[in-house]
Amino acid sequence: MSLMARITEGKSYHWWSRMAAMTGKELLQLGRDTVLVCAVLYLFTLDVLMAGGVKMDLNQGAVVVHDSDHSMASRELIYRFQPPYFKLSGEILNEKEGIQLLDQGEALVVLDIPPKFQHDLLQGKPAAVQVQVDASNTVLGSLAASYSSQIIGQYGFDAALQRMGLTGESLETVPMLDDRHRVWYNPNQKDAWFMSISELLTVITILAMMLPAAAAVREKERGTIEQLLVSPLTPMQILLPKVISMTLVILLGTALSVGLILHGVFDVPMKGSLPLFFLVTALYTFAMSGLGLFVSTMSRNLAQAAMLVIMIMMPIILLSGAWTPPEAMPEVIRQAMYFSPLYYYIEMAYGILLKGAGLAVLWDSLLGLTMLGSVVFLFGVWRFKRQFG
Repeated sequence: MSLMARITEGKSYHWWSRMAAMTGKELLQLGRDTVLVCAVLYLFTLDVLMAGGVKMDLNQGAVVVHDSDHSMASRELIYRFQPPYFKLSGEILNEKEGIQLLDQGEALVVLDIPPKFQHDLLQGKPAAVQVQVDASNTVLGSLAASYSSQIIGQYGFDAALQRMGLTGESLETVPMLDDRHRVWYNPNQKDAWFMSISELLTVITILAMMLPAAAAVREKERGTIEQLLVSPLTPMQILLPKVISMTLVILLGTALSVGLILHGVFDVPMKGSLPLFFLVTALYTFAMSGLGLFVSTMSRNLAQAAMLVIMIMMPIILLSGAWTPPEAMPEVIRQAMYFSPLYYYIEMAYGILLKGAGLAVLWDSLLGLTMLGSVVFLFGVWRFKRQFG
């Protein structure tokens, strides 16, 4: 081996040995921070567990009734508002009382049945029923209005069949549309599958920015950043170990959350390749750590770093489609989603875990994350080197 090759090999060995030592030092520092370790464990376990317990379906919506007919037909309609979606919370004497209960939040739905309701049905006349819904919570209000419409519509259909003397057997000879649905990827439509994965991705986003920022800001607060700068370490040997060590912590926490909470508690099917999912997670963590490094250069203490992370994180989450479907966004905001790294990560995470998709399907999202993530990471590295280089 020539002298030049030996020198090059020696330099490479020293470079990597310093990287390994600095990475071990970052992990050791994190392990000594009991509060931060407990926070990371909480976010990857209990926080995901609680999010998975949130249900988006309407459950036990309070219904009060103003029945001006008091007939057999009105009673039959009233008692179709049954659990689990609705619960009957009593009868009111007038419309003003119903409005008051809606204003006070004590009722979600007010069902108003007019006089001569049964008489009109028996005579074949149109019978109007008024449903007032508290839509201050738009999700619950929309669900309550939709379910109420379906219940009343089905009751009207059954009443019409009964009046015409048609039975279930005779309906088989009547031309009708047979509407059949097939639900893919989440056949039982469990909210826990969507909510737990969504919360895990949000946690990864927060920690991917917060942990590298906290590691760099902690050096400022303790005055050790100057010691590192006068040591025989390059700026890359100072910042890369912070990113690598925190990425390892996030991957470990993700594995704990996927195995213990998602699959263990909520029985989320892991249809795709877990190695591909963790590879994508590592790439996404590296990308978001660039923002963490940028935050560290703008912050003098952990409080400032936390506030800046929140300020940067909220647009990223809002533009990702995690909380609002892209189809429900205005066109301008929908175009801005392509500047959110979380948008690409969500597409790949759900595609891998729930759909079993591979690179043949997800290549465009992976390409988008790689390009955008490279820009974000290099920007953070440039900002860090400019301040401390």
